[in-house]
Amino acid sequence: MLTITSRIQIPLAEIDMSAMRAQGAGGQNVNKTSTAVHLRFDVRASSLPPACKERLLGIADQRITRDGVIVIKAQQFRSQEQNRDDALARLQTLVRTALVIPRIRKSTKPTRAARLRRVDGKTRRGQLKALRTRIED
Repeated sequence: MLTITSRIQIPLAEIDMSAMRAQGAGGQNVNKTSTAVHLRFDVRASSLPPACKERLLGIADQRITRDGVIVIKAQQFRSQEQNRDDALARLQTLVRTALVIPRIRKSTKPTRAARLRRVDGKTRRGQLKALRTRIED
């Protein structure tokens, strides 16, 4: 079980992980061992709460496909176990960000005093600029 919060957990059966060869530098070890981990998590078929699924699919993240599958590739470390833990941790943080309900902004109007201060500042600035003009006889 991957624990997201105290109430929400994802069974590991819903997460598909496969090992593959890592890209980049690493010498001969890269060519002969499969250390990179490719994680796939289908959001729509998961046991997450419906509200969390909706917010997770609404996130503009390149790791989420159009089909609602989260794809994470972890290849930072030299061992497969560390990359597996890294991929699960990244999935965990992504789901946690979807659990946060954004606050709805309440539109406000400036007070009368604030409007007067703004206009007063504009007139003062205009007078200052008027004093910079050439003085004519």
